[in-house]
Amino acid sequence: MMFLVDTNVFLEILLEQNKKDICKSFLDSNIKNGLNITDFSLHSIGVILFKYHKQEIYSKFLGDILVNINLISLPLDRYNEIITAKNYLNLDFDDLYQYTVAKYYQLKIVTMDKGFEKIKELEIEFL
Repeated sequence: MMFLVDTNVFLEILLEQNKKDICKSFLDSNIKNGLNITDFSLHSIGVILFKYHKQEIYSKFLGDILVNINLISLPLDRYNEIITAKNYLNLDFDDLYQYTVAKYYQLKIVTMDKGFEKIKELEIEFL
């Protein structure tokens, strides 16, 4: 099974929050199984780390990510699917983007965001 790792999993580690060990363990255990991160997550992590003046951590993160995790994007012709999904899932844009990317690439979402509990048509793994 290939995974789409949600933004919050990486931020938990990078900001040294309570569940960082669980998140690290998941990444370490699945690094060979096809981990993926969206361009949206990569940018969001940058925005947050820069806000906290942690550019050096972002630089190190990029070095780790670029060699170990696939960076994926939603094709432009699929963006309307985000709007369609909003009508029945009622999630925030960032979660809808992750959902739509995971659906397009047939990935299992790994997250700590309980908002994904609404999703029944994709596999979701909560850490």
